[in-house]
Amino acid sequence: MTWKSWKSGFGVLEVLARRPNLWLMVTADILFICLAHYLAYVIRFDGIFLGKETPRLLRGVILAVPAKLAALYFFDLYRGMWRYMGLHDLINLFKANLTGSVLFALMLLGLYHFQGYSRGVFVIDFGLTFAFLGGYRIAIRMYFTEVNEKLTAKARDTTFPPKRVLIIGAGSMGEKLVREIQENAELPYQIAGLIDDDPQKLGRKIHGVPVLGSLSRLSDIAHRAQVEEIVIAISTVSAKGMRGIVKACEETGIPFRTVPGLWEVLEGRVSVSSVRPVRYEDLLGRQPVQLEIRSIGKYITGCRVLVTGGSGSIGSELCRQIGGFHPKKLIVLDKNESGLYDMDLLLKSRFPGIDIQPVLGPVQNRELMERLFEEHAPEVVFHAAAYKHVPMMELHPWEAVFNNIQGTLNLIQACHRHKAERFVLVSTDKAVRPANVMGASKRVAELITQSYARKSSTRFMAVRFGNVVGSAGSVVPLFTSQIERGGPVTVTHPEVTRYFMTIPEACSLILQAGALGMGGEIFVLKMGTPIRILDMAKDVISLHGLTPGKDIEIKFIGLRPGEKLYEELIAEGEECTPTSHQDIMVLSTGTAGDIQLLEKNLEDLKALAKQGDGRGIRRLLKRMIPEYAPETAGGKIAQAS
Repeated sequence: MTWKSWKSGFGVLEVLARRPNLWLMVTADILFICLAHYLAYVIRFDGIFLGKETPRLLRGVILAVPAKLAALYFFDLYRGMWRYMGLHDLINLFKANLTGSVLFALMLLGLYHFQGYSRGVFVIDFGLTFAFLGGYRIAIRMYFTEVNEKLTAKARDTTFPPKRVLIIGAGSMGEKLVREIQENAELPYQIAGLIDDDPQKLGRKIHGVPVLGSLSRLSDIAHRAQVEEIVIAISTVSAKGMRGIVKACEETGIPFRTVPGLWEVLEGRVSVSSVRPVRYEDLLGRQPVQLEIRSIGKYITGCRVLVTGGSGSIGSELCRQIGGFHPKKLIVLDKNESGLYDMDLLLKSRFPGIDIQPVLGPVQNRELMERLFEEHAPEVVFHAAAYKHVPMMELHPWEAVFNNIQGTLNLIQACHRHKAERFVLVSTDKAVRPANVMGASKRVAELITQSYARKSSTRFMAVRFGNVVGSAGSVVPLFTSQIERGGPVTVTHPEVTRYFMTIPEACSLILQAGALGMGGEIFVLKMGTPIRILDMAKDVISLHGLTPGKDIEIKFIGLRPGEKLYEELIAEGEECTPTSHQDIMVLSTGTAGDIQLLEKNLEDLKALAKQGDGRGIRRLLKRMIPEYAPETAGGKIAQAS
């Protein structure tokens, strides 16, 4: 109920004029309000023919009807669809009934001072009105549900044979899936039952569907029930738990899929019923990020926000999540023309109320950055544009200087000159004790960010995290393409490990870190336990229904130039302290050092890059970052450059 519609004074009449079928609902409400008030007198005074109480009864009805109708309208009880009556509507009905009863009592108090009126009548009237109004609304919901189920069953019988499915998970996600399958005739499923390990749920039913047993009996139950497909419907599960479920499904020999992840549903990409194959992201078992929505909204809502690398894996997801916070303007910068075009179309269709401004060009173009800031005046900047592929940067170290270092410097200087409010650098775990040019270039970008934080009114900060599953540089797409070609799947080393998180999770924490930063911080995202790439390769092969080592060969090819066996998030001498958010830490040590020396080194790096001097770039990076150890990996290419 909005103030605008209440202010008109004719809200109920306006609604009735637009929706004539509401006359029946309002009429039913009036009849039940009158009946409840009459029965309240009957119960209170033990008689059907009330005699001297009749005048008071009539006066009460005349006052109760408008008071309670107004309360029902105020709490939006005439805006909902009764066939979908739920708990929220019942709570609103209780509030409306309570408000209407109080208003009714106040009217009697003002007009008659309660003289001759029994207080017990009001208590009984309140209970009966709620029971009658709620009861017949629930009856309507039950009627439409029954009719819809019969129509759905008939439609399935006449159009296509439904597929018998077994649902793993009798929690909230499983309940939603059962309800949607039952109510949607277009879904080609017939539910054979549910599986859940909670002993209190065994033998019970959800919307008439029984919980048949636990996961340990999955194979036996699935074959006895002649199941054709298994659907995993669990909203939150640990990595170990998900792997156990997938293994149990594989042992049945029956095809299995899963419901979409939480982020896919919340962002409107799919519905709960859009089951899909299990992906590697599902096996990570990472819990949904709990965001401090208010703190993020404070610095994004109504502001002008720039995202560089906006069509990339991280940048595009940042744009989608930022759009949900309703910025005044969202500027998307990228040098990928096709990607930028697609992103522009997507954002404008999803967020029609936001001013979306695509800007085509590279961050290393200093003049373009200056024009961008003069024209759009971004207040918040997320810098996700970077070259990320380690082997490519080993071959072309000058490009790492141009893009990752000079591009960052251009952007930071523009923020400083135009007094932007915040700048968030998207960094990487490869910046920690870097063994490659890419990592060293990102560490230099961190140093630039920290140095400007010491002399600027802009809040400069960096966010450091590991690999994201599904990004352009992730090994999962590589493994998938190798499996589709029949193998082999290539792994660099049997002991190589990496940290992983999902793209939506990483971007959510980047936004959260932006709210925490006061300037100069390097935030570190909690990445959980590092994952062995060999285990990841085996999991991806298994998810394709194949056996590692038998159907698909795993081949070890050796570490590539610039690669390390283990990635780190914190360097030696650095310490992390907790922040107000459980998944974000901040480095408590480490500074940018001498600013003048840094600026001179940056000029020298730029000159070496223009000359294409790979050896010179590596030597200077080594002086700038003592922990940089190019000799530990990529030695051959380093010499050839």
